[in-house]
Amino acid sequence: MIARILSGAVMGIDGYLVEVEVNLSPGLPGMSIVGLPDAAVKESGDRVTAAIKNTRLEMPLKHITVNMAPADVKKEGSAFDLPIALGILAASGLLKTEGLSKYLVLGELSLDGRVKPVRGALSITALAREKGLEGVLVPVENAGEAAVVEGLKVYPVADLPMAFEFLNGALPIEPRRTNVHDEYFARSSYDLDFTDVKGQHHVKRALEIAAAGGHNVILIGPPGSGKSMLAKRIPTILPALTLRESIEATKIHSVLGLLRNGTSLLATRSFRFPHHTISDAGLIGGGRYPMPGEVSLAHNGVLFLDELPEFKRNVLEVLRQPLEDGTVSISRASGSVVYPANFVLVAAMNPCPCGYKGDTKRACVCNPLQVKKYVSKISGPLMDRIDLHIEVPALEYKELSSDTMGEPSATIRERVERARKIQLERFKSARNYFNSGMTTRQLKTHCPLDEASRRIMGLAMDKLGLSARAHDRILKVARTIADLAGEEKIQSEHVAEAIQYRSLDRENLA
Repeated sequence: MIARILSGAVMGIDGYLVEVEVNLSPGLPGMSIVGLPDAAVKESGDRVTAAIKNTRLEMPLKHITVNMAPADVKKEGSAFDLPIALGILAASGLLKTEGLSKYLVLGELSLDGRVKPVRGALSITALAREKGLEGVLVPVENAGEAAVVEGLKVYPVADLPMAFEFLNGALPIEPRRTNVHDEYFARSSYDLDFTDVKGQHHVKRALEIAAAGGHNVILIGPPGSGKSMLAKRIPTILPALTLRESIEATKIHSVLGLLRNGTSLLATRSFRFPHHTISDAGLIGGGRYPMPGEVSLAHNGVLFLDELPEFKRNVLEVLRQPLEDGTVSISRASGSVVYPANFVLVAAMNPCPCGYKGDTKRACVCNPLQVKKYVSKISGPLMDRIDLHIEVPALEYKELSSDTMGEPSATIRERVERARKIQLERFKSARNYFNSGMTTRQLKTHCPLDEASRRIMGLAMDKLGLSARAHDRILKVARTIADLAGEEKIQSEHVAEAIQYRSLDRENLA
């Protein structure tokens, strides 16, 4: 007898349907699993056999053949344990087959029959809704994230007998329900705030501009000047995540199994802080079986690279594609996957190897050659993709000991949201959403300069030796400054302020 159970797997961050077929035939007891299974799937046979026997269900004394279709796509992970076990019970006549086609089943089995959590439950549940299924059976730990998908019944199962009795109609299970909007608002607050930052008013202003226009930033200053503290608070001034953005981010974390403590929905923007020893695959994604990297985990949020020159050069170079396209494409012999990677890059570095070049209190011990070699670790093409270069000086004791509270993040965020609404209206018929992504043609349309602005720009280009790319970056930043000011046209003061944020260009750092 043949039994069929619907299950699913993940490719990229999207789910695809897998049909688990189980056939019992005369012969020596044993199990063969076909359909391009990986090692974890091949080991399912031992886990399933032990789980069925240890839960006092009957294991058929026949040869079992398990096929997973489509057979030409590699199957990974342990999520097929539960559907294989139920398929065996159905093929042996113990489980009713009527109505099995209405459900999608996921779950890893322990040897005693408990159902353990799996990765990618949200993506696969979304697929089940698209396919018009009635419901899904998922591990209890995955029920919260699966229930985010509306219009589908999510049945949490704790062990194999529970799933068996439910499908046989002997045990009712109450579907898990999640009020997505309540869940979203309950988790949408941040623990950090810009009120915690003393002084550094010009840096806060620059970070506000970066948040408003989606501009990439590099913070340059001595150790202890507050670069990391400032960077960690950037998500608090970015506009609140939309529900669509929240589900996108949750899918990525679900695929990697990073949802913890009952989290069913991410409602705050990600802040990823990889160490400088990270590999290019860890940063961009990849591996033998491709998985998302840090740039995808930072999707719709912030990627912070501290001590930028300490990262391997090949690691930094792979950032070019996501910075330009907002996606990461990974190709392997088995196929290609595309991961979203639309983030704000915030980098930080010391001005020299010792960290004290230009400091008024400590003497720099680096010679010009050492400084040039240190800065040259960052390639020109990568630096050209960073719009704002911000100097972060060490604070005086007077500022550190002050009781004056800084401007709260909520107030800054209101201004950022107003500027972004202007941009959404401006680019409503374009592919980009923010000033940072303007094309050459859009620059000509949206960034015309008056005579005074042209004079300032020409003087800056001559005196500072800025590149043509720097010219375009200045225009984009000036456009954002004008949006924050509510001005329809770019004024000379907007251009002058934007030029300040290029004064630390590569040529001048050395």
